[in-house]
Amino acid sequence: MIPTLRNIFILLVFSIVSFTSVGQSPEIHGYVRNYTGALTGQNGDFSIVQNTLELDIEKTTFDMAFKANPYIYQYAHKDELDYGLREAYIDLYTDNMDIRLGKQQIIWGKADGVFITDVVSPKDLREFLLPNFDEIRQGITAAKIDYYSGNNTFELVWAPVFVPTHYPEKESIWFPKSYPDNYIIDKSEKNVKAGLENSELFFKYSRLSSTFDVELMAGYMWDDDPAMHTRRYMDPQTMTLDSVVATPRHHRLNLFGGSVSTEIEGIVLRSEAAYYMDKKFATQNPANRDGITEKDYAHYLVGVDFIVGGANVSLQFIQETIMDYEDPLAQDEYSNTMTFLVNDDYLNDKLTLELFAYIGLDNEDALIRPKATYELHNGLNLITGANLFTGTKGRFGQYNANDMAYFKLRYDF
Repeated sequence: MIPTLRNIFILLVFSIVSFTSVGQSPEIHGYVRNYTGALTGQNGDFSIVQNTLELDIEKTTFDMAFKANPYIYQYAHKDELDYGLREAYIDLYTDNMDIRLGKQQIIWGKADGVFITDVVSPKDLREFLLPNFDEIRQGITAAKIDYYSGNNTFELVWAPVFVPTHYPEKESIWFPKSYPDNYIIDKSEKNVKAGLENSELFFKYSRLSSTFDVELMAGYMWDDDPAMHTRRYMDPQTMTLDSVVATPRHHRLNLFGGSVSTEIEGIVLRSEAAYYMDKKFATQNPANRDGITEKDYAHYLVGVDFIVGGANVSLQFIQETIMDYEDPLAQDEYSNTMTFLVNDDYLNDKLTLELFAYIGLDNEDALIRPKATYELHNGLNLITGANLFTGTKGRFGQYNANDMAYFKLRYDF
């Protein structure tokens, strides 16, 4: 159920009153932000004009904690507000176990800017990969149990209600350009009915030692990204393709994976991998009635972090592989991407310069993101930057008309 402003207000008031009644005044902090971005093409249209208010309301005692994280987005091009609860949960603590109940963001893995084993919380991709990752990652209603034994942690997550990836609408500039004009989306079978049999279960084991950080994970889940089951309709007079109706459906997945990292003389080495069984892929084989076939799929990376002249540098190589590949799948057998990150502080740490880039190795495309953050006053920051797309095809090249420059004014309190 989508929360209303009235429901959010009641929840926050109830939570605040509950803690205050036992002598525990909650801490309230958050931020306000203006975010304005303009396309750098000939028209210079505004791609986004957004005002944001986000709050963190939390309190911790010796054996429990509470957090509510409401947000409100106001867009210049929309009359109605976009609002909700990013998180709203209660923590219960014992000597060797923590229990978290409620809506929460769950972050797994060690990758930067890439989701590999970080699959528990679904994504909001309405603005592609441009928002901060705490805004891309959606909260889910779940019960999470962490059991501690020495350097070992065992984590179990049960999510009773499935939440899918949130994609842009067809009129958005971030709607994938790979879909033809005669592509019709039928959303009648997209939803997964809430029920015990449709819940999700995840498990993670992690060990922190003086030499290695290790994580192993497994999941019995729904694919956050729907498979596009397609039906092709021919023009009876010309016998040419008239339209394609795509019906998105979510399917069950079993997956397992893990990550490992270590530090050698100041250099951090990281790796992470996930293996999916019977993932659904689009096929262009005309003999296939609904345009979908099953294949195992692997997603993995290797990364290195180091410091050069005071600047933090990170490099990652990411590959996606479809097992037992056969033509004509719509996706290539191998997809190769690299990421590059460098940042450093200047002017007594008041100025931070950063450059982050996704580089598609197969289609020679990229997303390049320079950014500068300057602290104007305590808690008040001016952020300027750009999102630059190169290439003409591929995951990033398809948006080569969406180059944009932006500034943000943010006050944290």
